[in-house]
Amino acid sequence: MTTSEPASKVAELRDPASVDDVEWAARLLAATPTHEGRDPELLRQWARTADEFGSRLAPVRSTARVIERYDGLERMLLARYTSRPPTVELYTDTLALAEELVDARGWRAWYPPGSVRAAALAHEAVHAHLHHGPARGALRQALGHTVLRLGRLRVAGHVAGAEEVAAHSYARTVCGLGRSPLLLTAALRAALTRPGREN
Repeated sequence: MTTSEPASKVAELRDPASVDDVEWAARLLAATPTHEGRDPELLRQWARTADEFGSRLAPVRSTARVIERYDGLERMLLARYTSRPPTVELYTDTLALAEELVDARGWRAWYPPGSVRAAALAHEAVHAHLHHGPARGALRQALGHTVLRLGRLRVAGHVAGAEEVAAHSYARTVCGLGRSPLLLTAALRAALTRPGREN
């Protein structure tokens, strides 16, 4: 960082909580391939829509088996859902770092003890739900991204990253978190990419 960095950027690096959840979601979309050059206001609109969609989803029961692994820091993963067979991989080393960050940043009121793990499981359950059910089409309709129009026929397109935003919002809602797991993800990314950090 140089001294010419805007004051807001410096504050954000010191305190990622100064950025609201929808802005973190818009940044996630902006960093997703296929969104290069898209209007930032359109990305914010999609982020708001996906966030609202995820927060309104009915509770989802996961039937995926859960496997704990210890190589999340090197992969930069907290959890991951794979569909064949339906499995959630939880990365215990990244979960432990997330809990440390919550305490170090004074975010325990937003992320009570055990909630990071619960949120990771809820987040991945929604990925399974969107992968296997009609909710994926409903999310596309809600986003309103049209890729083809023939007269009155309209084909809703996929918005890369929107399912991720919806999953974070769902996890925030069902786990009763004060902030989206996107904030914690941003703090983890910053901690894992800090110069001089050893895994």
